[in-house]
Amino acid sequence: MAILPIVLAPNDLLEKKCEKVDVFDKKLAKLLDDMYETMIKEDGVGLAAPQVGVGRRIAIVEIDEETGTLEMINPKVIDYKGAAVDIEGCLSFPGLYGEVERPDYVKIQAQDRDGNWYEAEAKDFFARAILHEMDHLDGVLFTSKVIRYIDEEELEGYEEE
Repeated sequence: MAILPIVLAPNDLLEKKCEKVDVFDKKLAKLLDDMYETMIKEDGVGLAAPQVGVGRRIAIVEIDEETGTLEMINPKVIDYKGAAVDIEGCLSFPGLYGEVERPDYVKIQAQDRDGNWYEAEAKDFFARAILHEMDHLDGVLFTSKVIRYIDEEELEGYEEE
């Protein structure tokens, strides 16, 4: 497995709609494995393919061991409810944080690494992480949704709560 370089903003690749995945092979499995290793090394909870220079509809999310790793290929939102404002950051924007409003429940449909379709539901922070990564696949960056930016000092206050 390899650690992949993170594409940092500004970069046109981060603002392009990604292409659908049609081939489910060893190359895709290796990309998913490498994305996972990269996300863990960078201390992230999610990573989308364009963030490692690949313009495909692929993203992974892992907020904790309990939820496990969610690999999403060609994901689609099929339902969402509620709204919540919380702080987000992004590996492509190191040191930048802001408050973003998102649904606090989401139901998605996606394919796994073998091409099998599945559905998944998530609430709260897990839903937020999924929607953040799915936005990347449409070239939408969290900075376009920020209500208010948070400085490092205020962020530390949030983490202590």
